[in-house]
Amino acid sequence: MGASRQIVGFQIAADPPARLDKALSRDVPDAASLSRSRLARMIPAGEVTVNGVVVTDPRAKVAEGDAIEVTVEVAADSHISAEDIPLEVVFEDADLIVINKPAGMVVHPAPGSPGGTLVNALLHHCGDSLSGVGGEKRPGIVHRIDKDTSGLLVVAKSDKAHHGLAAQFEKHTVVRHYHALCYGAPDANDPRLRGVRGTNFEAGNILKISTQLARHKHDRQRQAVVWNSGRHAVTRSRILETFGVTPVAALIECWLETGRTHQIRVHMAHVGHALIGDPTYGGKRKLSNKAVREDAVQAVREFPRQALHAASLGFVHPVSGENLHFTAPLPADMVGLHDILRKPV
Repeated sequence: MGASRQIVGFQIAADPPARLDKALSRDVPDAASLSRSRLARMIPAGEVTVNGVVVTDPRAKVAEGDAIEVTVEVAADSHISAEDIPLEVVFEDADLIVINKPAGMVVHPAPGSPGGTLVNALLHHCGDSLSGVGGEKRPGIVHRIDKDTSGLLVVAKSDKAHHGLAAQFEKHTVVRHYHALCYGAPDANDPRLRGVRGTNFEAGNILKISTQLARHKHDRQRQAVVWNSGRHAVTRSRILETFGVTPVAALIECWLETGRTHQIRVHMAHVGHALIGDPTYGGKRKLSNKAVREDAVQAVREFPRQALHAASLGFVHPVSGENLHFTAPLPADMVGLHDILRKPV
């Protein structure tokens, strides 16, 4: 059964741009939630009329006062089921929602996780406030964090917000900072790090890791550092606190210049500072009870996930243009691990 259709009508305002597509993008009512890219597709599809005549050339000229009608498919209900799952909402308006995702929650349904995901929860939470993304009433996922990573995630509720946020992620202008607990401490005074390919230190003891990332040759679930293929990836990190006498572990802050799958986890493992609890990239590392307390050794050994939390998120609101910034404190499991590690031996 096809989606129903509605007409969005408006007039071209004074001093219009030279092209129809640009004039529509400027003058279409915000309530229509039509992004520039979607309008650009609708013109050649015959869904735009100017003064009652269908116009299919995006470069066609328009004049002030021209009557525009755009035929829009009303978003159909999503095929994904809505589920009443509690969410920690940090911010929400008509166009987007920011969630503090708990560890253990998958972002989007997949063959191995058909339900219990963030999208299932958002469909229930948002209900009729979803204006639709790509012709379907569903939340627009513009970035993801791993199932067992906690923290902040922004999701679009309208098509216009979806395209605006996606453009910011593509241009790498979204600010994302993570907090993590890792083995050892990535310190500029460590001569070993100076010899690791793809690394250098910037002012303020900031470690910069720049490599290519691609799927692992023998394990398609993993990513790997490569040099002659893959996608460019840049991670920066700095030490917030160290633990143990060597030190043997650290609380670090990481931020992304790019956003690749497992990027922080792969990069920190590449430089010899894998994240505590990481089952994929952490290897079989463990702490010595000569460096930290026995209860800390046990807590690290038993920590059930990668100790990684998306702590802050900043972007420009894709509709209002307002600069937004959000923070989320460390979750209880990471706070507990941190507190045990910092106890004196």
